[in-house]
Amino acid sequence: MLSSANKYAIRSVLFLAIYSNDKTKIGATEIADKLESPQPFVAKLLQQLTRDKLVSSSKGPNGGFYLTKKNKENTIWDIIVSIKGETKFDQCFLGLSKCSDKNPCPVHHIVSNFKEKLLEDFKGKSISQFAEDIKRSGKAISLKNYNVYE
Repeated sequence: MLSSANKYAIRSVLFLAIYSNDKTKIGATEIADKLESPQPFVAKLLQQLTRDKLVSSSKGPNGGFYLTKKNKENTIWDIIVSIKGETKFDQCFLGLSKCSDKNPCPVHHIVSNFKEKLLEDFKGKSISQFAEDIKRSGKAISLKNYNVYE
């Protein structure tokens, strides 16, 4: 349902929401390493998110990416739209070209409820709320043997 680009972008933004601020900036290489993601791809995604004002950045020796309070007000859906992934939610879960409420695939009615709930959360919860949930619950944002509370 989400492209690799969307997944890397969401994880990168959540990482920044937890670990960065206007005084603590993080480079794309460190983000990619901590999240076990391809560095050039992560850098490109972060540049796109910066252009769309979902992530902040600064250049220079102490530069890097970070989230401001305003950036944290954005939603996961804003990230998905920035990375051009919103059409994935219109596609059939099984990959059929013709799938709708009138012409459903075998799992359409199960998946459509799931999609609705997911979209509701992606559009209704801020990055800040997701980050607080991660901190509170200890949920992982990386497959790497990496403790988000190091």
